[in-house]
Amino acid sequence: MAMNDPLGDLLSRIRNAQMRNKSKVSSPNSKLRESVLEVLKAEGYIRGYAVVEKDGRSEIEIELKYFDGEPVIREIERVSKPGRRVYTSVKNMPRINNGLGVTIVSTPKGVMADHDARDANVGGEILCTVF
Repeated sequence: MAMNDPLGDLLSRIRNAQMRNKSKVSSPNSKLRESVLEVLKAEGYIRGYAVVEKDGRSEIEIELKYFDGEPVIREIERVSKPGRRVYTSVKNMPRINNGLGVTIVSTPKGVMADHDARDANVGGEILCTVF
């Protein structure tokens, strides 16, 4: 069966694994997933990730991050969905919890956090928000 929303699947896997206090979670590999995970790693929301081969398929192993027994990611939410894409200009880019959270944006210059997109003066599709 074909998956309609691979990024939504990744975010759900992360959310579900953190509810169960898992240290690692795996997901099928794709370029979009890797670039979103790279932003999460750079912002300090996950420890890291590694691409591994399992049964002839490429998968991503994600190491989740906890602080005092609580997950570092309190909220992770998909904004732009396959049925309703959400685009924004650099002027109208939302701030999550007054700048404490991060909006992950897909721009013509690549997938980046909202503050990097503001510095590069580019808008794009809002993929998800993290707090």
